[in-house]
Amino acid sequence: MAEVERLLVGSMVVIEPCPPSDPRARACLRAYARDIASRFDDGFDPALSNPVHDEALVPPAGVLLLATLNTEPIGCGAVKLHPDAPAEIKRVWVADTVRGLGVGRRLLGELERYAAERGATAVRLDTNRNLTEAIALYRAAGYREVEAYNTERYAHHWFEKQLRR
Repeated sequence: MAEVERLLVGSMVVIEPCPPSDPRARACLRAYARDIASRFDDGFDPALSNPVHDEALVPPAGVLLLATLNTEPIGCGAVKLHPDAPAEIKRVWVADTVRGLGVGRRLLGELERYAAERGATAVRLDTNRNLTEAIALYRAAGYREVEAYNTERYAHHWFEKQLRR
């Protein structure tokens, strides 16, 4: 019965575009920063990380997707589109309360779909060695590890995936 309830809850999650300035998106991005600050070896200071500006997360430059459950924000993820380079997935986060329900996998899939529909042939992302669940998700979703493509101080792994259009 618990598994049925878990699957039902997971099916009630709605994922849709959201302006990064929306208070729900801001709350998710703050939760993302708090979560990774507690998990990274040396904490996390957004001012020291490669910036992700709001204008990069609104069409046509990109998008921020918000995951909600009963209208409450429970996750987010963004994709930045680059005309002559792979799209870049950023700020994927899922609340502890819904981890294990497939929300992260759904967010990742929707970000990939969004990028592919806008002409991207590949997506890439960077991540920290302490985010073992994320690393496992990316590998299971077909990402392969590549050489560093940026200077993100908190990244230890860089991944890329070819997209089908």
